[in-house]
Amino acid sequence: MDMSLIFLVLFPLAAALALLLVPQNSIRKIIVYASALAIAAASIYLLVTVGSAPAYFEIHAELVNNVMFYIEMGIALYILYISVKFRNYLTLLLIVLQSLLAIDYELAYAGSAVAERAMFVDQFSVIMALIIGVVGSLICVYSLGYMKDFHEHHKEVKDRRREFFFTMFAFIAAMFGLVFSNSLMWLYFFWEITTICSFLLIAYTQTHEARNNAFTALWMNLLGGLAFIGAIWYLGYSGQPIAELDKLIGSDKAIALLPAVLISFAGLTKAAQMPFSGWLLGAMIAPTPVSALLHSSTMVKAGVYVIIRLAPVLQDTFSGLMIALIGGFTFLLASAMAISQSNAKRVLAYSTVANLGLVVACGGLGTYEAVWAGILLIIFHAISKALLFLAVGTVEHRIQSRDIEDMGGLIIRMPKVAVMMLIGMAGMFLAPFGMLISKWATLRAFIDASPAISPILVAIIAFGSAVTIFFWTKWMGKIIAVTYLHKMVEDKVSGEEWIALTSLAALTVGICVLFGNVSSMLIEPYIMETYKGLGQSISILSQDSTMIMLIMMGMIFLLPLSMLYYRLPRRHLSPYMGGRTTTANMRFAGSAGMQRDLALRNYYLESYFGERRLFRPGVILCIGLIALMLAGVVTGVGI
Repeated sequence: MDMSLIFLVLFPLAAALALLLVPQNSIRKIIVYASALAIAAASIYLLVTVGSAPAYFEIHAELVNNVMFYIEMGIALYILYISVKFRNYLTLLLIVLQSLLAIDYELAYAGSAVAERAMFVDQFSVIMALIIGVVGSLICVYSLGYMKDFHEHHKEVKDRRREFFFTMFAFIAAMFGLVFSNSLMWLYFFWEITTICSFLLIAYTQTHEARNNAFTALWMNLLGGLAFIGAIWYLGYSGQPIAELDKLIGSDKAIALLPAVLISFAGLTKAAQMPFSGWLLGAMIAPTPVSALLHSSTMVKAGVYVIIRLAPVLQDTFSGLMIALIGGFTFLLASAMAISQSNAKRVLAYSTVANLGLVVACGGLGTYEAVWAGILLIIFHAISKALLFLAVGTVEHRIQSRDIEDMGGLIIRMPKVAVMMLIGMAGMFLAPFGMLISKWATLRAFIDASPAISPILVAIIAFGSAVTIFFWTKWMGKIIAVTYLHKMVEDKVSGEEWIALTSLAALTVGICVLFGNVSSMLIEPYIMETYKGLGQSISILSQDSTMIMLIMMGMIFLLPLSMLYYRLPRRHLSPYMGGRTTTANMRFAGSAGMQRDLALRNYYLESYFGERRLFRPGVILCIGLIALMLAGVVTGVGI
């Protein structure tokens, strides 16, 4: 099994290097297809071969550690160079501080804290590997067709597809390394690789706006990286010989809490939680496959991954409760701000920030129920959000707009893509799809949480879910609206795009049917291994999973049957337009005998839910909660 882990880390990197060297599009296509298939197959093989208990692998590789350290310093020098070149002195300061801590730890403490078991795999790692390997690979395949269309539509952008695909596959390799790393220094190394990859991808078009947004992502994630290396440095400075993730999680809270909170802070920055959500919104300037990769299978998932990993340390602590509140308020405020957005990618971005907030809240609570719900949220969100981002990218190239108002009648113009978008949206908030079940599990975990915080979190998820329904349903209504004088524009969608879209749509439905199996085979064994002695409680959870699975399967078959109702003969009425004479094609007589089209527009309620109204208070609130989080762990409150 250790060879499969090494393969999943090194093979995507080898594919990345090959794609960097090969300029021909035809050969690039072969490499991407073959690599995506191999990565997905290896991820599924890992699922089949993983045991019920975590497997740790001893790797005494001084050479590997040295190579990683030199690569870290090389990345630091590159960031220094671009910071000076573009006069971004905040990133300059952060990378200098981060590098000084890394060098000091390497020289002073690395020899006394050696991670003998540098790699590991358990059920949670397998879940993450499947998300990275299957969803990430499909995004790379989709990119073949999308990037060709992208450069046809944006001839002013230099064609740098070699660098693009290199960075995409390097990103996937880094994510595999991150979820398989038990060594804290290895985990930090791959963490930093994801940071630089995101910077390069966001800045792909090399415009002034793209570069500024990329630097925003860079400094925010460098701030998190500084906290991460600070946690490792603290363990060395305090004389605690902890160099492995599992030992950190299993150690006494008096020792583990401060480094766990610092790493969780890094997770907040990576997961774009308020006040750091701005970088993910700015990342929407990048090509759509970048957005899909960042939101579904890499970058932001790295942030919630480490917080869920550290949940046992955060449980029943004041700092953990503050993390839960940060996630909860991020969910509520980001969901509300999504209402005011008409740009489809910004709606998806705010939805991502919001749903990640729920995962963070679950990790902050740290109970076994909360962790179960958080992992469910990660799974269902990754698949549905990847499908939605890729579908929006395809629609944008066909109708030359990503504005929701321009997607009216999409069910007529692009019926197959529209149906897939509807599946993705339903997957985010409707029964029988998984996000609704995940939110139910989250609500249950919140109810069973600490009495001091439970009412707040329950109110947050209730009101946040309500506004979620608002922005999804109005977008769905626009897509299925019957319009006239629109022609089909779906015939030019590339084969690569169809492969990715149909696969993700099938996965969105399929994961509902397999929900019980995923829970019993992967999530529940991980929970039982992490929280020893649950026994009776986890069996009740399993019974709930079986009941939910049966309900979901029943609804999966009931929904298509219900559509037969609309095939029955029925009376159609002409539209009412305030007494004006109307025609069958939705036109009415305007002034001076002019025939005018009927135009319908959604409510966006910017005066209530606009960014100007909610973003700044949210930032101030979450900064205050972060200050309390850090103060709590420093003063020892709630340990």
